[in-house]
Amino acid sequence: MLDRTTTLFSHVKPGDTQFESDGLRDFFLYRDLGIAEATHGKVIAHLVKTNRAPEKGTGWHRHEADFQIVIMLKGWAKFMYEDKETLVSAGDCVHQRPGIRHYLFDYSPDMEYLEIVSPADFKSIDVEPVCDIPAPTPWK
Repeated sequence: MLDRTTTLFSHVKPGDTQFESDGLRDFFLYRDLGIAEATHGKVIAHLVKTNRAPEKGTGWHRHEADFQIVIMLKGWAKFMYEDKETLVSAGDCVHQRPGIRHYLFDYSPDMEYLEIVSPADFKSIDVEPVCDIPAPTPWK
């Protein structure tokens, strides 16, 4: 039986796409993995890595998304999820429930994570601060 789905097959190799600075945050680089195109915008998957040391972080925000996970591949990042500080280290997987207020405020120089979100054109909405944010760790 032939596959009748409208979702396309996708195979993106490391050299097929490059890290670029045109993503959500200017202090991160993003590498598209071809999933948004293959799913006609239902899902996006991209690799995210640091571009420069943390200064202010992401600010308090939430996403208009149905599904979002972060899988830390290298290094670490510190988030505030509502009023809870959370260290996410290499190998960890975080499911960010829809609408959770959060703030990424610190990360290691080698941080790299895989982010998968639905829909692909999710929105990031600034929100009022939930609590104070610890200072980031200076890079040496």
